[in-house]
Amino acid sequence: MNHTSPHAAHHGAHAADQPTSDAHGQAEILDLDAEVLAEHIAAVTAWLPVERAPRHIVDLGCGTGAGTFALLARFPEAWVTAVDTSESHLRRLREKAAELGVADRVRLVLADLDGDWPELGRADLVWASASMHHLADPDRALRTVHDVLAPGGLFAVVELAGFPRFLPADGPKERPGLEERCHAALAHRHAEHLPHRGADWGPKLAAAGFTVEGERTITVHVEGARNEAVGRYALSGLARLRESAAHALAAEDLAALDGLLDPGGPLSVLRRGDLAVRTERTVCAARRG
Repeated sequence: MNHTSPHAAHHGAHAADQPTSDAHGQAEILDLDAEVLAEHIAAVTAWLPVERAPRHIVDLGCGTGAGTFALLARFPEAWVTAVDTSESHLRRLREKAAELGVADRVRLVLADLDGDWPELGRADLVWASASMHHLADPDRALRTVHDVLAPGGLFAVVELAGFPRFLPADGPKERPGLEERCHAALAHRHAEHLPHRGADWGPKLAAAGFTVEGERTITVHVEGARNEAVGRYALSGLARLRESAAHALAAEDLAALDGLLDPGGPLSVLRRGDLAVRTERTVCAARRG
């Protein structure tokens, strides 16, 4: 489900928190998210307190496969059932699996987890990255995951702490504080449409019958100078931020955003040397008894 309805996102996700006018555009930002944050995703999978290497993993809200491929790399004997609401995202995941030579280790399932759950089989590890907060009834989903897991199996809930920041705090010079004003407008929308965003998953997991084994927060800071994909990631991310926040922004802010988003313009984010990806990733690992 890329995360499920009302629209579910990715792995990685924050892209799903933006209204998306075209599937290709969202697939692009999910792919960029995976590329830019690959090191951090790998750090999360390395931290997971698994008791034994899982054989069957379920990736809920797989998007285009950031978590799926990180988990396949971390656990080379495992296979993954990748679940998403988007046919185009699953198609892209299938293409990438073939390119990486792991197509025989991936099973794709098209499903909306706010409806009837498909038969997923017994899992040793369930991974949900940037997906649980999109569900209309996450408590129901947690109980269902508990039933899907084998005894002793692990459930990892991974969330990004908000949409990433890309610009320095005093940038751009034409409209200092522009990005924070966009985020403020987006926070109001999220409070209305994504009430479970920022939830404390530990108590919810305990209420569903899990034993919480560990929680951690990973600070994400990727300098644009170290990763050429950061510029493209910022371009795609800020475009979606503009789409979401346009109704609440002053004309001057919209004009400044348009300058940043013009790939060939003199103010384009692609020409900036001070970009970085800044956010936090929270992880909660819980075990079925």
